[in-house]
Amino acid sequence: MSTVIIGAGIIGTSTAYYLSQSKTFKGEMHLVEASPQLFASASGYAAGFLARDWFSPSLANLGELSFDLHKHLAEEHNGYERWGYSRSSGTSLAESVGAANGADWLREGASRSTAAARSGKGGGDGPTWLRRHSELDVMSDGSTTAQVDPRLLCQFLMDQCLSRNVHLHQPAKPISVARSSSGSLSAITILNTTTQEEKALPCTHLILAAGAWSAQVHRTLFPSSKISLPISSLSGHSLVLRSPHWPPKPDVTDDSTNPMVRQDCHAVFTTDAEGGYSPEIFSRMPDGHIYLAGLNSSTYPLPKIANERIIDPSSIELLKKTAHNLLGDDFEVVREGVCWRPVAKRGVPIIADLKGKGEEGVIVSAGHGAWGISNSLGTGYIVAGMVEGRDMKEYVGRLGF
Repeated sequence: MSTVIIGAGIIGTSTAYYLSQSKTFKGEMHLVEASPQLFASASGYAAGFLARDWFSPSLANLGELSFDLHKHLAEEHNGYERWGYSRSSGTSLAESVGAANGADWLREGASRSTAAARSGKGGGDGPTWLRRHSELDVMSDGSTTAQVDPRLLCQFLMDQCLSRNVHLHQPAKPISVARSSSGSLSAITILNTTTQEEKALPCTHLILAAGAWSAQVHRTLFPSSKISLPISSLSGHSLVLRSPHWPPKPDVTDDSTNPMVRQDCHAVFTTDAEGGYSPEIFSRMPDGHIYLAGLNSSTYPLPKIANERIIDPSSIELLKKTAHNLLGDDFEVVREGVCWRPVAKRGVPIIADLKGKGEEGVIVSAGHGAWGISNSLGTGYIVAGMVEGRDMKEYVGRLGF
């Protein structure tokens, strides 16, 4: 049995990670990635905010499973030091940024934070790096929310996969599939886009986990298919910042040698009435950066390959203006970025075996929207179980299309 995963982002690497752990899986595993740069879209440029219970009923089981897996992975492999896994508070900054009065975009549904159950508690000291405008509404105390640096997490997962003899083909793109006389998948042909060399990989299970490019990949491999994957792209510009106010110096024990309890990170959701969007800002570890995003667009063009991204200067300037309002003037821009999240039409990710739709051996795993990092490990665990033939209906029953 040979499994080929198209897309080496966080969904693809999570799937390869859990499948390579399986004691029952036999055969080869291949990751195929089109971009010359690994983690060039959301897997390396998203915020990395995790939540356990911020989801609708259709996503509740996946959210709980994935959050618990994130926590377990971090505990097992020192995730705090290696990819910045940290508890995170979640707060809403009630007053609009950049205007004295304005619509509360959070409560109108423009931000994912509306899914959280608000505690009704106000006040509190809040993050030390935040130049506060008004009362903070506490949505989570950190017991069911956390943060990671997604690029570092992806690199850890990739390193683990390669150490278990998962084969990475990069940069390479799939160009065709072959089936046996009985109709079962038998091989997939990929093209090395640097050398222009074609290679046929044995393939009994094909997993489409190419993020916002998943529908395009499906059309390429199955041009006569009656299936149209309802996955579009949502771009998001972002800034990675450094502030002298984060992280705070760690508390120390009486002998001043060993740090005490680690500092929790923070997530702040607010509104920018002047800019017309809902900023999301996160202080995170292990590099001590602050991540600012929330400026999203469904029309900003999706590049042919993720590393060919073009950053919109006007979007970056708007984010910098918000950063001045929220942080003051003493921050440094570490990185400007843009990424594309895959969005499914129904608003829930597509985790589906296409056997029932006439495409035996093909599994789609894409369309996670803004929650791709949060729900990545659960998704990888579920898809690995599907390949192994385990019953995963508890999780995927509402996640089809």
